[in-house]
Amino acid sequence: MDLKTILVVFWTIFLAELGDKTQLATLLFASNKNAKLMDIFLGSSFALILTSAIGVFFGHLISYYVSQKVLKLLAGIAFVIVGIWTIFQD
Repeated sequence: MDLKTILVVFWTIFLAELGDKTQLATLLFASNKNAKLMDIFLGSSFALILTSAIGVFFGHLISYYVSQKVLKLLAGIAFVIVGIWTIFQD
C-alpha cells in the first residue's frame, strides 16, 4: 500500500464529491423525520463503494487499450462539455 496515493485519491474524491448531487440526495434522504440515519449512511456508503469499484475495474481495463494521457484529455473534454451544458440548460 502506498499511503501517499491513498491520501491523494481520498482528498481528490472527497473534494470532488462535496456538494454534488450524490451528497444532496443523501442529505434529502436524511432530512426525512422517519429516516433511520444509519440505514441512509450504510446505503449511501455501499453505493459509493460500488461505483468506486466499477471505476477502478474499468479504469484498469481501459488502461490496456488507451494511454493515461488520452484518458486525461477525454475526461477533461467531457467535464468541459458537461459544464457548458449545465450553464446553458433551461
